[in-house]
Amino acid sequence: MVRSSVFYDLIKPVPAKPFWYVQTSVYTKHFRPKSEHNNNQELIGLERHTENSYLMGGATFLHSYHKRSYYGYVGKRYDFDGTPFYGKLTAGLIYGYKGEYRDKIPFNRFEIAPAIVPSLGLKYRHVAAEVVLLGGAATMINIGLEL
Repeated sequence: MVRSSVFYDLIKPVPAKPFWYVQTSVYTKHFRPKSEHNNNQELIGLERHTENSYLMGGATFLHSYHKRSYYGYVGKRYDFDGTPFYGKLTAGLIYGYKGEYRDKIPFNRFEIAPAIVPSLGLKYRHVAAEVVLLGGAATMINIGLEL
């Protein structure tokens, strides 16, 4: 099983010091744009990363229909050993799609919906950029700083 060993070597936990990570959105693109869509999310997020690549965090942003929303989550970061690249997968709850926007995201019956958010990142020293997939709706580019 040479292939699985190579794959594991790429995603195995890489020892790291715990750190805080603050981020903001700089670009959003909806896959099926409408005139009502907001492409300026004004996202501000804060994450705490552990020494074994786990993380927890929260973010506030303007959703696609210009209303303030919140995402609380946990996740894991997968550093590609020997490269500046990494993957990140978070899972949590989104709040803020209320009223007429309640049905714009799945499983939002009580105005709190589960979410899984994958991203790919590139890190240089303490600065990083991430391409984030927002379900089937959009992609976003975030930049952040390790503190």
